[in-house]
Order: sequence, then structure tokens, then C-alpha cells
Amino acid sequence: MEDELSTLVGPEGEDWRVPVSELESRQSKLASMLSEAGHEAALIQTPVDLYYYTGGRQNGSLLVTADGQARFFVRRSISRAKHESGGNDSPHSVEAFPRMATFAEDINCTPSMQFGELPHTFATRFASKIGATKDCTQIVHAQREVKSDWELQMMADGAEIQMLMFEAVEAVGGEGVPEIELVAAAEAVSRAAGFGGNVQMRRFPLQCDRGVIVAGRAGGIPSFFDSAVGGTGPHPMASMGSGFTTIKANDPVLVDLVHVHRGYVVDATRMFVAGSLSDEWQGRLEDMVAVKEVVVDVLDQGLDCSEAWRQAYALAEELGHSEHLMGMAPDQSRFLGHSVGLQLDESPVVAEGFDRPLPIGGTMAIEPKVVHAGGSIGSEDTWVRDDEGMRPITADGAIPWITEW
Repeated sequence: MEDELSTLVGPEGEDWRVPVSELESRQSKLASMLSEAGHEAALIQTPVDLYYYTGGRQNGSLLVTADGQARFFVRRSISRAKHESGGNDSPHSVEAFPRMATFAEDINCTPSMQFGELPHTFATRFASKIGATKDCTQIVHAQREVKSDWELQMMADGAEIQMLMFEAVEAVGGEGVPEIELVAAAEAVSRAAGFGGNVQMRRFPLQCDRGVIVAGRAGGIPSFFDSAVGGTGPHPMASMGSGFTTIKANDPVLVDLVHVHRGYVVDATRMFVAGSLSDEWQGRLEDMVAVKEVVVDVLDQGLDCSEAWRQAYALAEELGHSEHLMGMAPDQSRFLGHSVGLQLDESPVVAEGFDRPLPIGGTMAIEPKVVHAGGSIGSEDTWVRDDEGMRPITADGAIPWITEW
């Protein structure tokens, strides 16, 4: 089996496992946070968080106690769980999942559970067996808000791949080309670089199209997804993102691309046009860049995310965009930036109610956009707040705000 597991590598044989030092640090920090919050232990069961703490997303439950012990109970695959967590260097034990009738006895504690994310039936079944009543969801979310140097490097690596995705869009686009062909070109680059096929979401219904390319009037079509830009999608079951609308001369083409590198999301948006944009659309884009700069400046000062929303919204309103900012009524979204990491919709958010700053080590996609019946326009980059302030992870000035075909 070990010979078979040796094939679990990245491109050119790279070892793409999460470093053991990362897993050790994360488990130790979780134990400390549990102790501070008065929790005896935590039972980690969501796939994203299993990857975060164990290095893989096998079918199992990770028990982390407040005194720092960690045990990973696995239904399948035990061999992969051991390999992905570092083999003999793993910071936690990897054990076969016991019978549910004896699980409480085997763990010998009453852990908190991720009630805020688990399906009700699943959570109720486990809770009834182990007597769990406390929720550790927010503790886990809070820990994941702050990215390590290794996590930031994963996002920086992803940003380089994302640059190639934008270059692919530039290479194949032009008048008469359908949106969906542009997405296919971008996704080919992403897939070849190791994208695993899913963008993880925290908020139900957990669906997202990672390539939202909308041309002209399609950019004004709303969808179920809580974002500024919906798009037609290819059919009603996939009713967001790119469809079969073709690019028309001088219409704005909004290209919003997500790449996920070894689990970590980077999100950026740029504008394209076959020909040239009208002065009206150019002015709207310049205004959204100005709104973006307000958000960045407020977060750079360490002020609350809600304050960033209020100041940026005030500028957008002053510039005449309140009825079209982040969508058209009644389908407007009420945010200007969302934190990213292993999931696209992490916290905090640039919106009312987030009365705290983006933490040092926090990563956020800042994306002011305006939407009209004739299309949508805006900018987006993924940023990190470090000890010196806000710094772009994705392209920023390396890709122009608008590219002409």
C-alpha cells in the first residue's frame, strides 16, 4: 500500500501534503482556544476542517482535547489518512472508527461539535451518542481567519496560476465568442495546474461557479447566488455564471475568476471589451476602483470591516451608484469584500454587522461592482493584511483593469 500511496503527488512528483509543522501548530492552537473558551474538547467532522487539521479529508472525526491530545477516528481510508497527515511524523494518532455504541466510552470526554455547519440528522445522531451540547463552530472559524506564512504562500502560488487564466481569456476572446468558451479556456489552465474541481463554500446551498464571465446584457441577469453578478448560466439547474451569450462589440465583459491551489482560494476580476468601452462605462469602472481604494485604506488603518463598508458605500452613493452597487434592486448584495481561504465565503466581511477589523494575517477579496441592465463592471483582487498593512496577493497592477481585444 505504501508503494501505491507514493503516487499521491503534485506535478513533477512534488509532495503536496500539508507540512506536519502546520498540522501541529493548528492542533495546538485549537487546543488553546478550546481551553480559553471552557470547552473540554472538539470533534472536527466537516471535510474542509478535517483537511485543515489533519492534512486530508478522509471519512472520519478528529478529536482534539483542550489539553492538546489529538485522535483521528477514520472509517476510510485509514491508509490515506496516515499518509496525508505525515505518516510516522503525524501529530495525531490515526485509528479505525469504533462502533457508535462504544464511541463515547472510547473518547472518554464530552466534546463540542460543529453544529453550525453539520447537517441536522448527522449532528443529532452523533450528539445523542456522546452527549454533546456545546458548539465549537465559531472557534474553528476564528482560528482559520488568520493565515500562516505557508497558507499565504499557497495563495501566492495560486495567484500566479490565476494570471495565466486571465491570459488564456485574453488569447481566445473577441467579438462573437460565447462566454462559455472563455470559461473553458480559463478552466483548462486551472485544471492543468491542479485544481481539484470544487470551490468550497460555507453558506448553504454550498454552490459556486468559479468562472463567472458575463458579456453585455448577461451581466445584468441576477441569480440565486449572493453576489453582485449572477449571469445566465448554461441552463436553469446551473443558473449562474457563464452561458451562451456571445461577445458584442464595445460591450463590457466582466471576467471574475477563482482558482483554488491546494485548497486555497484566490479571487480576482478584470474587464475585457471587443473594441472599446464608452465613456460612461469607463467612468463607472474608475468609480469602482475609487471605492475599492476606500475599502483598502480603511482596512489598512485597522478599522472595522463595517466602517469600511460605510465609508465606501458613502462614496458610491456620492458618485451616484447606490441603486446599482453590487446589483440592481431588489437583488443587491450588501457587501464589498469577503474573506477567503479554504472557503470562498469566510469571515469577516466588508458589510454592516462586522464590527471588527480584518485581523493581521486575514485574507480578503475586495470587489466593488455596479450592475445595470446593459451589463456589469468592477474590479476585484485578493488582499492580505500583514504587519505593514494591506497588500495585494493577486494581480493588482500586473493586469490592467480593462483589456481590449
